[in-house]
Amino acid sequence: MRIVVLAGGTSTERDVSISSGILVAGALRKKGHEVVLLDIYTGYEQDILDVDELFKINYSFTDKINVGESVGDTISDIEEVKENRRNKSERYIGESVIDICDFADITFLALHGGAGENGQVQAAFDLLGIKYTGSGYFGSALAMNKGLTKSVLIQNKVLTPGGKIYKTAEEAMEWNSFPCVVKPCSGGSSVGITIARNAEEFADSVKEALSYGEDEIVVEEYIKGREFSVGLLGGKALPPIEIIPKEGFYDYRTKYQAGAAEDVCPADITPEEDKKLRKAAEDTFRALRLESYARVDFILDGEGNPYCLEANTLPGMTPTSLLPQEARAEGMEYADLCEKIIEISMERYK
Repeated sequence: MRIVVLAGGTSTERDVSISSGILVAGALRKKGHEVVLLDIYTGYEQDILDVDELFKINYSFTDKINVGESVGDTISDIEEVKENRRNKSERYIGESVIDICDFADITFLALHGGAGENGQVQAAFDLLGIKYTGSGYFGSALAMNKGLTKSVLIQNKVLTPGGKIYKTAEEAMEWNSFPCVVKPCSGGSSVGITIARNAEEFADSVKEALSYGEDEIVVEEYIKGREFSVGLLGGKALPPIEIIPKEGFYDYRTKYQAGAAEDVCPADITPEEDKKLRKAAEDTFRALRLESYARVDFILDGEGNPYCLEANTLPGMTPTSLLPQEARAEGMEYADLCEKIIEISMERYK
């Protein structure tokens, strides 16, 4: 197959996306596919475009910049990325991206956060007739907004921590239950998420969450328990994985720095807890109208109740990401997982 892997973009998860894209492209090439790896934002900036030749040479935008497979412990300087773009247009999708994706059999979305995961790219591709991996625009939009996610989960009787949405720091000051969790409404990779244990920390947490350009934040009750994630392929749950941070909670640094957390898969839980986590993940998948694949995060409290925290419609595929580990627990290696995602995604176009 001819496959475009789209990565990069302008979200706070740009580096994570590039790491995912590099590994996905490499795995698919080893499987014999012709793969073009593009930054959706900068696009292909050379004056002469020979799309057929790009696939034959397995073009990668990462050959032109200094990046690696691993993710740093700080987020990218997005303003620098924008400044270095040849085309100073405000458009999100870069030069020649549409032409190249249109030439491919399918586009593998290795995008994380922002317009790449919130349904905007998916909607544009639907209108243009470009096939892509992952959920459609509607499910992507629902899952990206943590406030909407919470509302939908409650309506569908999926257990989730109680919480409220606030538009300003002043509104948020009505919250008076601690400890609590404060998060940007549409962020990913735990960027901007903090745990506030008192009113003073809460004020700082609200300021931090609002600093990421969000017009809303979510404040929710803190559930004490063990952290788990459940991947899904075609709506069917994979073995749950437990995340045990060496310190603090599962934040951006812990997610992507090797050795910062211990991942246990299959998780050391009872058969009943395993059943509950898988059912909750599958219920979440259906409630949010997700497609193809996803990953759902949970806290399992002391009584064995799984509280759904959020759903990820384009889970990370980095060296430390959880979905590949869960697939491996069922005998599926990384390259096979990439092909499986494509196979499942192609079904909706038949």
